[in-house]
Amino acid sequence: MDHTGSENKMGIMPINKLLINMAVPMILSMLVQALYNVVDSVFVAKLSQDALNAVSLAFPVQNLMISVAIGTGVGINTLVARSLGEKNQKRADDAAVNGLFLAFLSCLVFTVLGLTCSRLYYAIQTDIAGIVDYGQDYLTICCGMSFGIFTGVTLDRILQATGRTFLTMITQLVGAITNIILDPIMIFGLFGFPRMEVAGAALATVMGQILAACLSVYFSAKKNPDVHISFKHFRPDGGVIKNIYDVGVPSIIMSSIGSVMVFGVNQILISFTDTATAVFGVYFKLQSFIFMPVFGLNNGMVPIVSYNYGAKKPDRIMGAIRLSVLYAVIFMIVGFLIFQIFPDKLLSLFTAENETAVDPVTGIPELITMGIPALRIISLSFLVAGFSVVSSATFQALAHGVLSLVVSLVRQLVVLLPVAFVLSKVGGLDAIWYAWPIAEVFSVALCVFFMLRLYRREIKPMFAEDKAGKKLL
Repeated sequence: MDHTGSENKMGIMPINKLLINMAVPMILSMLVQALYNVVDSVFVAKLSQDALNAVSLAFPVQNLMISVAIGTGVGINTLVARSLGEKNQKRADDAAVNGLFLAFLSCLVFTVLGLTCSRLYYAIQTDIAGIVDYGQDYLTICCGMSFGIFTGVTLDRILQATGRTFLTMITQLVGAITNIILDPIMIFGLFGFPRMEVAGAALATVMGQILAACLSVYFSAKKNPDVHISFKHFRPDGGVIKNIYDVGVPSIIMSSIGSVMVFGVNQILISFTDTATAVFGVYFKLQSFIFMPVFGLNNGMVPIVSYNYGAKKPDRIMGAIRLSVLYAVIFMIVGFLIFQIFPDKLLSLFTAENETAVDPVTGIPELITMGIPALRIISLSFLVAGFSVVSSATFQALAHGVLSLVVSLVRQLVVLLPVAFVLSKVGGLDAIWYAWPIAEVFSVALCVFFMLRLYRREIKPMFAEDKAGKKLL
């Protein structure tokens, strides 16, 4: 729908209807994203535990790459939406073009690193040849062909900023379904394709990303008249780039902190057994089913809050935040119940047919016996995590991304990683998993403090201005 020449729907549509309209396509696409992440590991696990560990240990690098793409995209999204709310078309267009330029530079860096440093990355973590060989194949392809994810994420965030989340749902669905279809074909060599094993999983992933990016380019050129993208006479604009990174850099660092945390936890776990790192990797795949819908909800909420922040409509800002918290908490409670009731069923998806690491007493694969208490303990954090996730997205939408950074820093590096290390020394492997609910309590406390401070300083004065304006009328 063309919103030019009239008020954008983010400023006039009833909030609950708007949030559902914006978020549901993103939630569905995020669920499919989570599905293909899990399917990827399910197929790889059928090869061997070394293959599963190779993909699990790749997570910090992949997460770092995705963090840079999405973090920059958050900055673009926020600036585009706020500029449109302020009726500043030129700044919205400049944000989009400069954002694509930044995406290109980021892609270049990861391509070079992927082609030159993938084997070294694995060699410093383990001396198991199978993991190193599989890992080199996987990361070289994922990083070396990263142009698809950087292009797609950037253009999708621009589409989201103008309320066109249905189009981004299509791009992500196409990319994810392509990956799911190609995974078994390329991993196991079906229908005449050569058997590529872990390299096939990586190639299926990047081909899905590239196809999704091609669709994003088409939709941006043909279906988004609110933002005009042209590189004719383009020169980087330092002021616009600063505005993008004012929000984007804290978001990038915040997400990248997760890579540091995962790398650190993997080193703690692998000192016990490589099966423990596989359990941790499986947990991260499974929890994406719970968190991805909340992230999709956030992707729908952020442009609503940013737009109405620019338009100075505090009622709509608070309405979007309250409803987002409510829906997020519901999602997380459902996830908690699933992890508590069906942990064995979830873990059994990731065991190889020729699994050799089994419990000597029960004969059950160690991945399952070790993973059941891990999933049940970690999922305790889900009960309060919904509020934290929405709060962090709200800070970004209000151009206070540094607050999100502080929350993430405290949760993952100041609390979770040190607590996991201490618990590993005091209580052994089973005690490590309690670090997650402990860290989440600190995260919620910080989020409550920051939300109250932002409300008093920025949103509450808008209500006063709004009342004064109505009196004048």
